[in-house]
Amino acid sequence: MPLTDPAAIKALLEETRTIAMIGASDRPDRASYRVMAMLQGHGYRVIPVNPQITGEHVHGEYVFRDLSQIGEPIDMVDIFRRSDAAAAVGEAIASGARSVWMQLGVIDAAAAARAEAAGLKVVMDRCPAIEIPRLGVAPVA
Repeated sequence: MPLTDPAAIKALLEETRTIAMIGASDRPDRASYRVMAMLQGHGYRVIPVNPQITGEHVHGEYVFRDLSQIGEPIDMVDIFRRSDAAAAVGEAIASGARSVWMQLGVIDAAAAARAEAAGLKVVMDRCPAIEIPRLGVAPVA
């Protein structure tokens, strides 16, 4: 069952340091672009993942094609794509991530169950850029 308890979501955000954002955009008019900037401003390392702009940079970070290319530990995988892309939890599991965050409107109960069965914490249909100030999450040190 995805996390819904505010205290559990806050704890997850406080233990997270590195976030891989699947669906990160280099376009300022896209929500993922703005959310990535907000997360970086809060102290998180955000690694953009988008096969359409692989090799470019977004907010100073190299854009990877997929999670397997990153080659460093990932705490959270933020899925910033349509619900049918939530199957990316398989990549998150393989990457060794500790949690999966599905953005607002991204709902896939089967994908959430797969991630949870593999031991990952799951948040679904929420945005960390909304939850961080709402829950009073301190900046990452």
